[in-house]
Amino acid sequence: MTERPLLAVIGAGPAGLAATVAAAALGVRVTLLDSAARAGGQFFRQPAAELRATRPQALHHQWRTWERLRDALDAHLVAGTVRHLTDHHVWLVERRTTQGDEGFTVHALLGPEQEEPVEVRADAVLLATGGYEKVLPFPGWTLPGVLTAGGAQAMLKGTLAVSGRTAVVAGTGPLLLPVATGLAAAGVRVAALVESADPKAFVRHSRALAARPDKAAEGARYAARLLGHRVRTLVHHTVVEAHGSERLEAVTVAALDATGRVRPGTGRRIPCDTLAVGHGMLPHTDLAETLGCRLDGLNVQVDDEQRTDVPGVWAAGETTGIGGAALSLAEGHIAGRSAAARLHGTAPDPRAWTTAAKSRTRLREFAAALDGVYAPPAHWSDQVTDDTVVCRCEEVTGGAVRDAVTELGAGDLRTVKLLTRAGMGWCQGRVCGPAVAGLAGCALTPSRRPFARPVPLGVLAHAGEPEDDLQ
Repeated sequence: MTERPLLAVIGAGPAGLAATVAAAALGVRVTLLDSAARAGGQFFRQPAAELRATRPQALHHQWRTWERLRDALDAHLVAGTVRHLTDHHVWLVERRTTQGDEGFTVHALLGPEQEEPVEVRADAVLLATGGYEKVLPFPGWTLPGVLTAGGAQAMLKGTLAVSGRTAVVAGTGPLLLPVATGLAAAGVRVAALVESADPKAFVRHSRALAARPDKAAEGARYAARLLGHRVRTLVHHTVVEAHGSERLEAVTVAALDATGRVRPGTGRRIPCDTLAVGHGMLPHTDLAETLGCRLDGLNVQVDDEQRTDVPGVWAAGETTGIGGAALSLAEGHIAGRSAAARLHGTAPDPRAWTTAAKSRTRLREFAAALDGVYAPPAHWSDQVTDDTVVCRCEEVTGGAVRDAVTELGAGDLRTVKLLTRAGMGWCQGRVCGPAVAGLAGCALTPSRRPFARPVPLGVLAHAGEPEDDLQ
């Protein structure tokens, strides 16, 4: 009997789960690798089992979708068509081109310590690595009590905990709404929701936004919840500074003018012990870059089947462009069905995913409209003082970045990095990259780093040696 082909799916969020279920249903053996202990990704993040949460659905607004995915995954796990490898931190996907041994080797580090190496061989790879938050600094942003909006949501969903009693939620983007309502429902007093978007931007994109009445209704429900919790909303405002000695004690917010600059004399101080701030998302593309996949700006470029330009590699979800969970599900479904057909040696019939394709088109248009609405203030960098730390790993200040440009002639992100060490720390520029680029006045470009995460030298020394892998 000929063994069925193997597909390695990296990432168990909405896109990865949809792809896994779709491919397994068509007779492909799937190995699903994810760094978390449980499936769901950031969007469907679950409380730790030890917490024995009685109503985890209270933290989600697409719980039924999660239940369908979870049940389908469980059925395939029981049937043996899917193997789910948790706590597997993938640091490299290597293409094997030796005659008679073609395919891919997925290199991962196992467990919370990320020291035990694991290799998984596959005939094809589907990248569903998601995205991460864009962080823009301001004076006081390194104080304890200041965290990203997604970090606050992850803490609430994953641990049922909050970082304080009084919070300000600030920045820009639709993520701020569930974060603010989630914190308020958990008993936190949300002193203000500070959104930097200009209401006029909604008018300019009204046609695209009106094409998704379900999203408008979702936004209205969040607005009603905020009203019920008496959360004050400050539109076209931004955080100017966070205050505190040992930890966060208050924030100063101010109104923005039509150009995105802070309006003098509009600052107001709001006492709080938590600031959840977010300015959108960026796609995770490290693994795709290492494989040589073509990028479209910062996104992995794919065709109508979600195929990259590297044979045998598909990509779906936020890694191809930030667009939300619904778009990730549609792309994952298409990618999984396409990969299954190609692995079976047949051309897929696009009619098999007509509904998903239509949804993908509408959702991409909607995501593009949101990008136009929820852009960070054009002059956010004006608030970054010379002594504000921009790169936390290497303690590089805004002044050092500016000096690299004005005094040393740096004109791109890599040169600034070499001159200041900004981006050379543990996060390898994932956190500070957008800020450094903004301060330097240069484009945020792909990193082209060889590995997706730090790897122990001992693991590198033995990589590729014959061993019993987890094929």
